[in-house]
Amino acid sequence: MNKTTYLFLILLVVPVISSTTLAQQGASALPIPAIKFAPKNYVCYRSPEPLAIDGKLDETAWQNVQWTDEFIDIEGNAKPKPRFHTRAKMLWDDHYFYIAGEMEEPDVWATLKKRDSIIFYDNDFEVFIDPDGDTHQYYELEVNAFSTEWDLFIVKPYRDGGPALHAWDIQGLKTATTIDGTINQPGDRDRGWRIEIAIPWEILKECAPNGAPPQSNSQWRVNFSRVEWQTEVIDGKYEKVKNAQTGKPLAEDNWVWSPQGLVNMHYPEMWGYVQFSDQNAGDGMDQFEHKGVERAKWSLRLLYYAQQNWHASHGLFTDDILDLKLDDQQLSEYRWPPEIDVSWGQFEARLAHKDGKHFWHINHEGRVWQTEAEH
Repeated sequence: MNKTTYLFLILLVVPVISSTTLAQQGASALPIPAIKFAPKNYVCYRSPEPLAIDGKLDETAWQNVQWTDEFIDIEGNAKPKPRFHTRAKMLWDDHYFYIAGEMEEPDVWATLKKRDSIIFYDNDFEVFIDPDGDTHQYYELEVNAFSTEWDLFIVKPYRDGGPALHAWDIQGLKTATTIDGTINQPGDRDRGWRIEIAIPWEILKECAPNGAPPQSNSQWRVNFSRVEWQTEVIDGKYEKVKNAQTGKPLAEDNWVWSPQGLVNMHYPEMWGYVQFSDQNAGDGMDQFEHKGVERAKWSLRLLYYAQQNWHASHGLFTDDILDLKLDDQQLSEYRWPPEIDVSWGQFEARLAHKDGKHFWHINHEGRVWQTEAEH
């Protein structure tokens, strides 16, 4: 099933809700990330041979690539440092995007064994991939220590109306975990668990630029999250620690590679950048390229946040940039401010390149895309 078919099916089952309708329902202000825009980055090298997905990470290719930075709290460094270490690695070849995760964990446990269970009810490792970086039509995968999988296709972030397609599956997905210790055995001290994942390009390319796997120097938006619950041992079993007043489990910790600035993974604009290299792992090092266009897209994202919050207060969008009280965006390659068109409870902003030939757009649903001037 391709991307166009996904969207057609969604239109059949999901009612269109205008921004005016949301205002009438008392839409609240949109939360804004409370950190500086500085996503993490990683250069992903090729594996010269197929990897055995067994969770061991013992192939030479894995040994020749670096781990990511240690995961931090989802809200950033203003929050306490995670109790346990977490990190990830990436590789690729002609068939798969390979991901490895390593999680320190003194008490490894899991309960869910049925595919497409809500895996974050257990401790888990999560993968998020937006191939074209438009913040729409992206992938989510969650896996627990049993290697039980939950894969989802997200049409739009939940803030923009979603939905998530739970029945969608990553055909050809491979996952495996290894436990350094014992699972579901209180009373001993474990060291942690590792996960190894292979996601076929045949699936990922459906939402990628030009409908194809990445090329050398392509950059995709990717993030990883680890959900960690506080537990105690009751009657010889791990149980989530409960709030004494409510009787409900304490909120889980969310530790991530690239911080979000708020407790919400579904802000794809905050995910990290993965740059794919044609070099085999261990043969050399490429520098990550910081692209000026990403700063321009972030400036449009700030406009989107401001428009949503203006709408929450006034019941409509504005075509006057001064209403949005945005600082002048110092963009070296683009002409600020953008043009804003408003109609029928919608808006679209267009930011022109200084050459007058290229434009970046954002709309009321938060999607970003590029166009070129007509000749």
